[in-house]
Amino acid sequence: EIARVAYKLLDESFKVLLLNLAGTKIVNSIGISILIEIIEKMIEIDGRLGFCCLTPTIEKTFHIMGLAQYARIFPDEASAVAGLGS
Repeated sequence: EIARVAYKLLDESFKVLLLNLAGTKIVNSIGISILIEIIEKMIEIDGRLGFCCLTPTIEKTFHIMGLAQYARIFPDEASAVAGLGS
């Protein structure tokens, strides 16, 4: 579902995406691969991607997997909107 919505927004020329993962307890390997595909597309279009409301485990996983190198991580949606808007 995340990939479908993200690609739809990219097709509509959005260049900034925020993924709010509140309520997400775990991201498995398939989820990571989908997020990497989205990151690759964002790099292609010189877009910006952010994540917010991650559990400590997911945030650590994103750092270990290198996703945090290509997308910003924010503690909450308000700070993400402010940070990605600048």
